[in-house]
Amino acid sequence: MSDSVYVTGLRLETLIGVYAFERVERQLLFIDLELDFDCHRAGQSDDLRHALDYDRLFKTLRSWALAQDFQLLEAFGEALCVLVHEQFAIARIQLQINKPAAVTECSAVGIKMERRF
Repeated sequence: MSDSVYVTGLRLETLIGVYAFERVERQLLFIDLELDFDCHRAGQSDDLRHALDYDRLFKTLRSWALAQDFQLLEAFGEALCVLVHEQFAIARIQLQINKPAAVTECSAVGIKMERRF
């Protein structure tokens, strides 16, 4: 498949961090996703039922993130990929997570991962 849907800079708040000072309140993460998705049918029909519903995706990710409590970005990312696969039947997910508050000497640190289901 050569089609994909991408999301850049999705803002999610979650409780994440190893150190006590990181766990006082939720932190902001910036999420980039690339999701394998066959856009052909939606392109022909112009019907949301044949497309990936961005609004549903965003609402699902936001409500999920608010309810989470992870120490590591790696664990957050792994769980997010499983969620997207299970809720939206996405077989390949590329994910980048930026954590701007992680280190004061730079604008952000983060991880990149790709999962195939």
